[in-house]
Amino acid sequence: MPAEAHRGQATKAAGAGTTRTSQASSASQASPLTERQEARRRRILHACAQLACRGGFDAVQMREVAESSQVALGTLYRYFPSKIHLLVATMQDQLEHMHGTLRKKPPAGETAAERVAETLLRAFRALQREPQLADAMVRALTFADRSVSPEVDQVSRQTTMIILDAMGLTDPTPDQLSAVRVIEHTWHSALITWLSGRASIAQVRTDIETVCRLMDLTAPEAPRPR
Repeated sequence: MPAEAHRGQATKAAGAGTTRTSQASSASQASPLTERQEARRRRILHACAQLACRGGFDAVQMREVAESSQVALGTLYRYFPSKIHLLVATMQDQLEHMHGTLRKKPPAGETAAERVAETLLRAFRALQREPQLADAMVRALTFADRSVSPEVDQVSRQTTMIILDAMGLTDPTPDQLSAVRVIEHTWHSALITWLSGRASIAQVRTDIETVCRLMDLTAPEAPRPR
């Protein structure tokens, strides 16, 4: 299907969610969810991921997600105003799961650049195993408008935490945070070009390893001896 058609579908999906109330998702996250609500939310995210794994972006239809997760359609829209909100939240959930896995087996590189590159390449390989899901989530990020800003910000924060953990940093400098943003942009771009068939896995690896060297360049200099 041409990109324009996908963009049109995504715009309609986001628009439909906005008319149902664009604040629904942020409002649901403003107060802590109960145990029952959290279980319901997890069922929804799982159903979304399963549908995307089988058929990609187009396979994620709100009515089917509601049926698969055994929630009313109206309830689904209260959690996620559109499928764009839902898929971006699914990506945040997938990254959170990856982060937990990475923490159990931290990267072993000697330099910050090596550790960050190893971490992002492991995350990339995880996405490779489910290319339809990866494509659906990345498309949603690409199509997301301002109404999806809270969910997009969560994806960005999760990615930042993954990178900072790989570096072993808890108090990054402004230059290091700037480098992290550039690395995030490159990783996202590498995913898009790979999913669209415009970059090989080897090219993705080279681009990620190259941009991660910024971390070593932004490391604070040791004080010079007097």
